[in-house]
Amino acid sequence: MAVVRLRETITQCLQEAQSDSDELKEQALQTLASITKVNPQNRNLLAQTDGAISTLLTLFLSYSPILQTLSLSILFNLSLNPNLKQTLADMETIYHLNAMILTSTSPESSMLAASLICSLAMLDKNKAKFGVAGTIQSLVKAVSGPCGPAAHHFLSSLAELVQFHGNCTVAVRSGAIQVLIGVVQSTDGEDLAGTSLGILGLLARFDEGLKALIKTDHIVSSMLEVLKGRCMLSKEGAVEILLRLFEESEGCVRDALRLPEFPSVLADLSVRGSGRAREKSCLLMKKMTEAEFDTYSNGSPLLFKW
Repeated sequence: MAVVRLRETITQCLQEAQSDSDELKEQALQTLASITKVNPQNRNLLAQTDGAISTLLTLFLSYSPILQTLSLSILFNLSLNPNLKQTLADMETIYHLNAMILTSTSPESSMLAASLICSLAMLDKNKAKFGVAGTIQSLVKAVSGPCGPAAHHFLSSLAELVQFHGNCTVAVRSGAIQVLIGVVQSTDGEDLAGTSLGILGLLARFDEGLKALIKTDHIVSSMLEVLKGRCMLSKEGAVEILLRLFEESEGCVRDALRLPEFPSVLADLSVRGSGRAREKSCLLMKKMTEAEFDTYSNGSPLLFKW
């Protein structure tokens, strides 16, 4: 009986959401947002109702910020059901989400749009769609602008998308490396830096990303500054990146050997860091010791003493 009443409520709300009254539309969407906020079964019932998703997508394009935000909230709620992610990720919707990221004047709408992208991208089959549709370029451009309330949401979405190799290539070619390094070096927030370093670590798993990082000016000294900071998440990201750089580039190791602070910072991290940071910093110390020994064996003076 409860399900029957719920279906009736959903049908009535959808009818009111298509009325000419913005007040009725708002009330209807608020009810649907409440219905779908927690219960997965309710989300399926709404999605299975004829015309429900198309109505929500139409309202998502509304010029009314309130209607836009409410419809986005409902679509995000629906996207939490794994069985609905593929249906919701059609190309037209993705294009509109891209546009909203770049043009919306409402921080709440921007955050919801980014959250919806991130949720839909959690289905691996959807990741390539976003790469083809230009979402990565949109996110990189959004992150490159002034830091706003939605910045962390943009970065989280980008982090989800670049777990797919093809999207890493798109990100690198879209200038993501320089943009993310800029976020790391800024003073807008250590949480943003930590997420950015995590993305850089994901990009460094593949050849194009790693080469782009190696070519970045002062990349080793930039990572040293991160290691000297307070955020442990950022430090973990930095040591991961440094390990990849050292494994691929002797030049990066030489750059580190020229920095007098490097050994003491690594030594401190190997004792006082998190478990992951301690492990990685010890590996870095070993690589630098081996490189220093090789330099000394070849007749060059020691660059520094541990």
